[in-house]
Amino acid sequence: MGESDARDPRDDGALLLAHAAGDGQAFAELVRRHRDRLWAVALRTTGDREEAADALQDALLSAFRAADRFRGDSAVTTWLHRIVVNSCLDRLRRRQARPTVPLPEVDRTVAPSTDPDTALVVHAALAQLPADQRAALVLVDLQGYPVADAARVLGVAEGTIKSRCARGRARLAVLLGHLRDHDPAEVRNRAVDADVPSPTGNPSGITTAGKEGST
Repeated sequence: MGESDARDPRDDGALLLAHAAGDGQAFAELVRRHRDRLWAVALRTTGDREEAADALQDALLSAFRAADRFRGDSAVTTWLHRIVVNSCLDRLRRRQARPTVPLPEVDRTVAPSTDPDTALVVHAALAQLPADQRAALVLVDLQGYPVADAARVLGVAEGTIKSRCARGRARLAVLLGHLRDHDPAEVRNRAVDADVPSPTGNPSGITTAGKEGST
């Protein structure tokens, strides 16, 4: 039997309800289905693989325990992303006293197409933004969420998301001024593609590894 044949046909809402009712496999299927994207959000929000893995594990444990309190007022994926982002933001707030990540030295004469450090510089600059601006930019600019969906994930008004994104982009424009001659699409794609794969092993502590399903 192929992988596609083995996938659970139930939708996300049915899986969460089944988990709350005692189905021992339902939550594992939910995590298998969405783990890769949740990991990408955690990694880009925290900027650190260990922090991201810990934040994701904490978030999935919280979701596992709180499933019976899900009221269906948003999509299950929105609910999961909200828990993951909040877990990441909690960790970011706890480490605010630590020094910010310095921007790496980059040879500004290197052409965009041959500069292997572009993604590292973009991520280092993103790490210097305030946590709320970073979370908004990760969801809207890197994950491609519509503003309305990002607002639901973060539990704020759409106008707040737009404001945070605008302020974050303005700050990034200063931090990344030396990349102004680069193709903006290339800079964004390098940031999106860097460090996205899930970590080796089982970061959630709940389910086995698997490829992301449809969202």
